[in-house]
Amino acid sequence: MRIAIPRETQPGENRVPITPDVAKKLVRMGADLHVESGMGTTSGFTDEQYTEVGASIAADRSELFANADMLLRLNKPTAEEIALMKRGAIHISYLDPFNEHALVNAFKDAGITAISMEMIPRTTRSQKMDALSSQANLAGYVMVMKAAAALPRIFPMMMTPAGTLKPANVFVIGAGVAGLQAIATAKRLGAKVTAFDTRPVVAEQVQSLGAKFLEIDLGETGETAGGYAKELTPEQVEMQRQAQKDVIAKSDVVITTAQVFGRKPPVLVTKDMVDGMMPGSVIVDMAAETGGNVEGSVPGETVDCDGVTLIGTGNWASDVARDASQMYSSNLFNLVEDNWSEEQKAFEVDFEDDILPGCIITHGGEITNETIKNIIEGEG
Repeated sequence: MRIAIPRETQPGENRVPITPDVAKKLVRMGADLHVESGMGTTSGFTDEQYTEVGASIAADRSELFANADMLLRLNKPTAEEIALMKRGAIHISYLDPFNEHALVNAFKDAGITAISMEMIPRTTRSQKMDALSSQANLAGYVMVMKAAAALPRIFPMMMTPAGTLKPANVFVIGAGVAGLQAIATAKRLGAKVTAFDTRPVVAEQVQSLGAKFLEIDLGETGETAGGYAKELTPEQVEMQRQAQKDVIAKSDVVITTAQVFGRKPPVLVTKDMVDGMMPGSVIVDMAAETGGNVEGSVPGETVDCDGVTLIGTGNWASDVARDASQMYSSNLFNLVEDNWSEEQKAFEVDFEDDILPGCIITHGGEITNETIKNIIEGEG
């Protein structure tokens, strides 16, 4: 099987989908691996490192797409790139299928098997393939580091001859993978950390990291079968806002990580809450690119809101591209290896598998994911 790894062209993207170490594993499995020239540069990998492990370097991007049996990527392709691919090819990357309906239809019409990394089910067996979690883990770390750099004071308590400096107060909203890493990182830097999540079950995890869990009675909440927080009602969101208002006002740093997969995230920090914070305070909005948890945050930008810094730069894991690439590359390899036929030396699409059917969006000229199919057909 001919596997192609094209260079990522999205502005600001420094991660790469396959590292030389994983390229070596793919070649050992029997893959005919072709890497676009310069693909690894943004993460510090040279073409020579890929050729040394048995990959071929491709200079012609169009030819790379046209001849590939499988493409392994980070970001979704353009319509022009899909048109270059041969019918029956397999494309694996982030696809955002809940929102990218034209992209899904383009895959369907081109007869491409499109596999979405966001749709990997959250099961014990699929943890090693879960790119959302691996990248969110790094995002939690990066968001705290960005906040620390923007805050005009230090995080830890410090006793000096000139007096004692109090620790910074950090409030983390959402204790999923990113939130828990943000809590752990802020604690390591010496901050006083408070956190909230709509799932009471995570309180113990928050406390085990040395943070205080903010108790808010929202009535019936919980998590989905996939481990995500259930979407709150408008009334519950308002209850959460009011209960958090005092904590936010006393915080030096607020980090929001509340995202609802496939839908616009809730606004949890309103303009009046931002106005209630001390000048110099920092808010990092993880959900800025998909609608935002913070009123006033701007996707891809850092803005000043009457003295409060709102950071919504997004693509957080790209700031630590080397480690992020290593983790994503491992996720991709585990997915490929799990469905690799030793006899055929190829990736097998098996709809009886316990993982693949959930993340395959299109196959054989059809939309095969029922959830996505119903959404798109409902529009028509």
